[in-house]
Parts: sequence; structure tokens; C-alpha cells
Amino acid sequence: MAVVLDRPADLFNREHEWATLSEFVSDPTPGLRIGIVYGRRRQGKSFPLRRLASATGGFYYQALEHEASQTLAELGESIGTHLGFGRLALASWEEVISSLGRLAPAKADGPLLAGLPQSGVATSSVMKPSVAILDEFPYLLERSPELPSLLQRSVDRSQEENGPAIRLILCGSAISVMANLLEGQGALRGRVHTNLLVRPFGYVESMRFWGLDDPRLAFRVDAIVGGTPGYRELVRSTPSSLADLDSWVVDEVLTPASALFREDEWLLGEQRGMENRALYLSVLASVALGNCTQTSIANQLGRSQQSVLHPLDALVRANFLDKDDDVVRQRRPVYRVADPIIRFHQVVRHPRSALFEDRRGVEAWSDAKQSFESLVLGPHFERLAREYLARRGVALFDAPIVTVGTTVVNDKDMRAAHQLDIVALSPGTGTRNRVIEAIGEAKLRYLDGRDLARLDRIRTLMPEAKGARLVLASASGFSQELIRAAAARSDVRLVGLEELYSDDQ
Repeated sequence: MAVVLDRPADLFNREHEWATLSEFVSDPTPGLRIGIVYGRRRQGKSFPLRRLASATGGFYYQALEHEASQTLAELGESIGTHLGFGRLALASWEEVISSLGRLAPAKADGPLLAGLPQSGVATSSVMKPSVAILDEFPYLLERSPELPSLLQRSVDRSQEENGPAIRLILCGSAISVMANLLEGQGALRGRVHTNLLVRPFGYVESMRFWGLDDPRLAFRVDAIVGGTPGYRELVRSTPSSLADLDSWVVDEVLTPASALFREDEWLLGEQRGMENRALYLSVLASVALGNCTQTSIANQLGRSQQSVLHPLDALVRANFLDKDDDVVRQRRPVYRVADPIIRFHQVVRHPRSALFEDRRGVEAWSDAKQSFESLVLGPHFERLAREYLARRGVALFDAPIVTVGTTVVNDKDMRAAHQLDIVALSPGTGTRNRVIEAIGEAKLRYLDGRDLARLDRIRTLMPEAKGARLVLASASGFSQELIRAAAARSDVRLVGLEELYSDDQ
């Protein structure tokens, strides 16, 4: 019977992740079972894993970029110490895996199964699985590529022989490497029982995590560093108000002394298979500067469309870019930068690197302000508005929202193409696979009655959107005329920063 361990008091949020890991390690089914935990660096993967090992009496090892022989020696010492045998002489990975198999299950008188209903069975007769965690697994794979095949054989043999319950968790930050373990003809495909991607905090969670109480400030901080919890440890302070933001950016993020100064380059550098870093950085820069299609990216780089397809696909697989189809036309995919800090560096730092490195941060940041507003804050606000509508669909539209994306609507009479920032779709029935519940705009600027009139017209150009609500989201506010018009109509929703940050579900 799987149970959920008590969450550590010092673990912020991550209820779902902790529950998933708890259920995996407490499942008493016999045999070796493997779980995969992955996500970009500084998402907080190791923190709960170390506490999981402590709560279960499990074995935890964090790999380093060492040669295989050095790693085997370190593991021999660590496993031997954990087992109480002293240093083990391990000559191969077969011996490492065999040693992990000696982590025999213990009697359930410890914290793992505490509180389990025993149904008349004595506690001493119930066995709990043993737990082993190999963190930074891609470092091990780099020197020992045979590891997945060896683990495959061990899993199969353990299940055939009804072996002891052992739960092995493999964790890594190189997303493409970890994803490859599960795909195609990978040796571990079909043999992984838990697959957990640790994502950044949502924007409301991030506001709480950073200790901010002003949505205007929280929005801007999130547009710079996103929801990666580890970034808070890399700065000496947090901005206390909007008035502090400029000095915080210059002194904590964009000073060459900051650990965040080259964060986008470090993130890209740790991904295996992206050796031509200049090409990947160029593609990221092109997307961050507003080139969202394969054609426009290729044109901006002076390359053929085919030549940018591989780096685009690789960046999507590594979660550096998002690839989204037009939600109405189901074609013409667009690319967007997935991580705010990457977009921030590409738009703000890279074009002014010499100034920042010369300690002329105030001057460089002042020069970057306009680009920051249009190319960082604008796209970020659109993203938050779409996330808000996806999360609040039932409350706003009496229907669950399965997709919130964008589309382009042609206006033949005006000889124009209208870009819609928001198209919210709910599940359809019968021949209608999706129903458009809402269309809308998400802008940094002040919105007024002209914006509502534009949406009214766009809706008339979309037969499939008849009856859809109209959403106007603004980071700056709304005119009194628009507020009165929205109050008089049941099909209009106004969403400001206060509304975005008022919901944490």
C-alpha cells in the first residue's frame, strides 16, 4: 500500500512532486522499479530528494563530472558506508547495481509506513522498500553509456525472480538526455514506473516565494527570473517596491559579479548535443526579438529554413522554446522563448554586453528599457493572461479550458490580419472537437472602448467563435468608458494584474 510521507517543513510548495515521490518509494510491490526525476537546473530537484532519502533511510549519491573509475571508487565508499560494511571495492557498474540490490527492505517500524492501517497484521511483518537515488545521472551516462542497458537487465531479472522491493530514482538537469531514456528504442522504455518533470513555480507561487505583495512588482520580477526557485539564492536581496526595481536589476542581475549574469549561457552549455552554442544562442536571440516562425527565424539569421529546423527542434526538446500551433487553423506553428531569464538576457544583456561588463550598468539598463517593455514584459504578460484563463476556465466560463493559444484572423474588407493574443478552447461534443469559449487581447498598455470594438469586429469574422466571450487583459488598467461597457454586458471580461494575482489555484 502506497502512502504519502509527511512533507518536510522547509519544502516550499511542491505538494504534487512530494506526493508522487512518496507513493513511488512506499509501493511495496516486489522487484526493482525505476523512477525518473528531471528538470532544468535550480528548479529544486535535489532538495526534496535528499529529504526523501532521509525520511526513508535511503541511499543518496550526487554524481560529479569524474572519470568512471573515480566515480566507482566514490560509490564504493558511499554504498559501503550506507550499508555499514566500510569501503566497497567496485570494479564495474554491474557491481554497483548488485550492491544497490543489497539495500534489503527493512521492517516497517520506521517513518515510511508509520500510520498505515495494518488490518490485523503485525507491524514487524510488513516490509518497506529500500530507496536509492542517483542524482546528476547524465554525468554518469557521459562516461558509462552502457548504464541504461545494465539497468534494463536488472529490472527484468528482478521482476522475474520476484526480488526485493527496491526503488531507484535517477535524477538529472539535462532534459534532453533524461527524456531520451524514455523514448524510442531506449533501454529503459517501458521500465520506468514514475516520470516526474519538475517545473518552475507558477507566477502566483513565485510571488509568495519571493515574499512580494505588489502584483506590479511581482509581474516584473517574474518576467526577469521566472519561477526558478534557485535564483533567489543567487541574489543578496529582493526588491521591496517598484522604486527599487531598477537598482536591483543593475546591482543583482546584470552586474558581471552576479551568478545570474551569464545564466542563459550556462543553461545552454549543460545540455548535451548542443555543441554549436553560437547557433543555438542565435536562434534563441532571433525568437526573443520577435521572430516566431521558422521562415522569419531563418531569414533573420541568413540561413535556409531547413538549416534551422534541427536547432529549433532541439531547443523545444530541451524546454528552451515552446512550439505552438495556431489553435484555430492547426498549422503555422509559432515559437516562443519558454524561460523568462533566457528571453531577458537575449533582449537586454547580449546587445549591451560591453556596457554591462564595463560596469556601466545604469547606462545600459536605461538604454534597454524600451526593449524590456516591448520584448520582455509584453510577451510575458500575454503568457500570464493565457495561464490565468486556462486555470480559471470553470469560474469564468462555466467550462473547463483545455487550451489557450493564439490565432490570426483575416479581415478582407479592411485588408488586414488581426492577431489574437487569446483564444480559449473547451472540450467539444460530437463533431466539434473544441469550442471557442473566449477570444481576447492581452496588452501592457491602457485599454479603452476602441479595443472592445475591435474584438467585437473580430468575433464577427469568426463563425466558429459565435457566442464566445471577449476578454481584455491589461497590465496598465482600463478606461472608465470600457469599465462601464463591460459592466453592462455579460459577454465581456476585464482582467488586470490584481485579477491575475488574486487566484492561486
